[in-house]
Amino acid sequence: MTDPLFFVGDHAVSLGETLAGLGAALLGALLLTLVAVARASGSRRRDAREAAIRLAALERMQAEAAGRLQAFASALGARQADLARGVAERLDAVGARVGDGLAANGQATAEQLSKLEARLAVIDAAGAQIGALASQVTDLKSILANKPARGAFGQGRMEAILRDALPPAAYAFQARLSTGVRPDALIRLPGDGRGLAVDAKFPLEGFERLRIAETPEQTKAAEARVRADVGRHVSDVAEKYLVAGETQDVALLFVPSEQIHAELAERFDDVVARAHRARVLIVSPSLLMLAVQVVQGLTRDAAMREQAHLLQAEVGRLIDDVRRVGERVDKLKVHFGQAVGDLDQISISAEKIARRGARLEQMELGLPAEPQALPNPLKRDAAE
Repeated sequence: MTDPLFFVGDHAVSLGETLAGLGAALLGALLLTLVAVARASGSRRRDAREAAIRLAALERMQAEAAGRLQAFASALGARQADLARGVAERLDAVGARVGDGLAANGQATAEQLSKLEARLAVIDAAGAQIGALASQVTDLKSILANKPARGAFGQGRMEAILRDALPPAAYAFQARLSTGVRPDALIRLPGDGRGLAVDAKFPLEGFERLRIAETPEQTKAAEARVRADVGRHVSDVAEKYLVAGETQDVALLFVPSEQIHAELAERFDDVVARAHRARVLIVSPSLLMLAVQVVQGLTRDAAMREQAHLLQAEVGRLIDDVRRVGERVDKLKVHFGQAVGDLDQISISAEKIARRGARLEQMELGLPAEPQALPNPLKRDAAE
């Protein structure tokens, strides 16, 4: 045991010392291991405690997250329900508005369609009238192309104007004059035995040629034809219908068209002046109507003058009636005065009767014989 095993420097190391050193080394190592194990176990415990703490915190956070998730889920469900309800309400409102809009649009469309139908009906009626007018214009054209028919047309228009404005006694159609001729109409003026002759056979051939003329030569020829025809007809009217002592100093030549009359006055003033010199007045329907209105006024004035004596007689009778009314009013005033006097006398008699009644009443009560003046019961009743 004491034998040296090896030398360290000058020192001999024995087996015992070696074993003792090994034991001490083992003991140190064991102590170090125990210390390390103790430290490791403490670290594990700390880690375990920290892990437990962290786990508890994690569980708490998980619980909080679960609560928040639940609250969020409930809030999300409520919001979803509110959203669904709002969407449903909005959809209902939109559906109602769309329905009302569709109904209003349908009603407006129906009204527009009804108005359109009414307008179409008016257009159809206007089309029918235009068609009828076109046929009438065609008939008028054919009438104007035919001289006898044209004369009948002018005669008809002239007769219609006279019939509408004058009484039957103020005109005559186709009346015979002493010369044997028959004017188309003879207007009788009030207070004058002479009639106003009217001719309705105005020549229109020249105007028709003037209307269809295309070249200056044709226009010039048509104008010459108008001057010749109208001048000849004016001379015929003046020769036939101006009869001294039987007709007026002027005669009327009726033109059945305002347009032709205006064209005649504008382009053929020499013809109009010639007719004036011949004491023939060329009149359109409007001018004839104006002349007829003048005659109508003269007729009315003449009738009023003829009835003036009747008006004077009626005014005299009215004055007599007013005078009699005044006399009767005066008599009524006298009667009222007499009635007032009678009422005063009745009042006096009533006062006397009241005084006598008072005396009788005092005698029955044994009062002094001289009664005092009592008020009139009639006046008291009247005052009450």
